[in-house]
Amino acid sequence: MGERDPSMDPEGDELEGESSSSHVVNNEVTPFRTRYPGLVRLKAYIFDGLGDYYNKEWDLLEGNGKEFCWYHVEIPKGNQKLSQSAQYLIDVLCPPLKLQDILSLISNGPYCGYVDGALVFRVNSPGPPSSKFTFRLAARVTENSVITVSLGRVPRLGFSPMGQSLLSEIPSVESPSAKQSGSRESDRIVIKEHVLDFLLTMNHSEEADNPVPKSVSNLVVHIVDTHVDHLEDVVTKLEIELDSVEVDLDKGGFSLKKQLLDDRRFPKMHLDLQRLLQVITHGEQVFPRVKEKCSTKEWFASEDVNSLEELIRRLRRLKDSVGFISNRVTAVQAGLDSWQAEQINRKLYYLSFLSIIFLPLSIITGGQKDPALVDGFRNVILVCVVTLGLVLLCFLFPFLYSRAAAWRRQRAMKRSWSLNRRSFLKRTVPEGRGGYLRL
Repeated sequence: MGERDPSMDPEGDELEGESSSSHVVNNEVTPFRTRYPGLVRLKAYIFDGLGDYYNKEWDLLEGNGKEFCWYHVEIPKGNQKLSQSAQYLIDVLCPPLKLQDILSLISNGPYCGYVDGALVFRVNSPGPPSSKFTFRLAARVTENSVITVSLGRVPRLGFSPMGQSLLSEIPSVESPSAKQSGSRESDRIVIKEHVLDFLLTMNHSEEADNPVPKSVSNLVVHIVDTHVDHLEDVVTKLEIELDSVEVDLDKGGFSLKKQLLDDRRFPKMHLDLQRLLQVITHGEQVFPRVKEKCSTKEWFASEDVNSLEELIRRLRRLKDSVGFISNRVTAVQAGLDSWQAEQINRKLYYLSFLSIIFLPLSIITGGQKDPALVDGFRNVILVCVVTLGLVLLCFLFPFLYSRAAAWRRQRAMKRSWSLNRRSFLKRTVPEGRGGYLRL
């Protein structure tokens, strides 16, 4: 097994950056230093076809015989333009790749076809690169090498030694009380609570549990599998977030609902779901064509074709789950809109109530110097008081009537229950005969 420093934090990057790489010119490996050190992360593996793998230099050479190579490029997430991402790939893949190869890997949208004799497929969404719901994954497959490009880190895409996995340890969760008291577990690994929350949202295990591919077809299935797992992780997090918001809405009051409306929480979530649905739709279009083209290759195993078919079915089920979540978001947003309309109607109700009370004051005009209108203000005040009493009576009468009707219904129910109980006792206990009943 190749040497590798495993990361014990599952949220850490598994694809380590390398600032030095190499070009292939006239079949000679010439080292060079990239123009973007630390931004583009590179990882190269070589597989012996027998179940072992090793880390190798970034030389973009293909394997010989049963050996095959895998080169992965991780483009950083950010606000860079698509042309900047293309420059990153040109820097690390040209030569031996040509410009048409780079464009087929980095362009947006779904694609599956042959470019310069190699099978190329991609599922690149056109959303902003900084978004958590923008996914880009492309692959260039030949008989003895695979080159993949991803936007940001894809969980479980790489490999690490099995014995050094976090999931194979017996940990203890860090608690605030233990942290304050200063106690530590000397013989056990202590993981933080947010790491445990992250592990609970995963639909798969760590990269240490990945079976090592024995052929290029195994590697292609592994790449597609990790992509589907990544999408399932995002859907799981969305479901957990939506469940939490629904619980808070049931417990919360006016301030929480107003905050959700002001932040446009659910419209943004609905937009993220549409972006996620777009990526899943791209996969539905591309992966069946990948399976069709790979099934004609002699080096692509038939069991791996069946595995691709199962992954396509998983993707379709995932699309149904995203549609269900979208309906839930729409229903919750409709409930908030209804609550907001009710609040507006209530405020208009209070405003109309106040306008009715002070409406008689509008008849007070000038002319108070007229001796005949000396008592006009007092008369208007009396009219306002009478009007206020009538308005209060009109508004309070339905409330008082409903309370009285409810009291009468409750009293009738108690009386009916009491009569039924008495009649039941009369039927079960015969008069003039005490003690036990005769059987």
